[in-house]
Amino acid sequence: MTDNSGELIEYPSDFPIKIMGFTHDLFIPAMIKVVTRYDSTFHMGALEVRLSAKGNYTSLTATIRAISREQLDNLYRSLSSHPMVKMVF
Repeated sequence: MTDNSGELIEYPSDFPIKIMGFTHDLFIPAMIKVVTRYDSTFHMGALEVRLSAKGNYTSLTATIRAISREQLDNLYRSLSSHPMVKMVF
């Protein structure tokens, strides 16, 4: 077990990450590819998909198995720098 003193998140834990981008056929597969790079246990059952009212944007909530702050930081960096992503929170 890892020493989590000073951490706001207890590891390991399920952690939701919201990802928003323009609606496109390749958006969801691209985001799944990024997420599974950091959580090999991620599956479609852990993904919620919502379209904006006009359908221009797709919002994803990917619940990953967070095992460390480093993993989360790296995942956020990869998602935030992806050209299809507008926001990650």
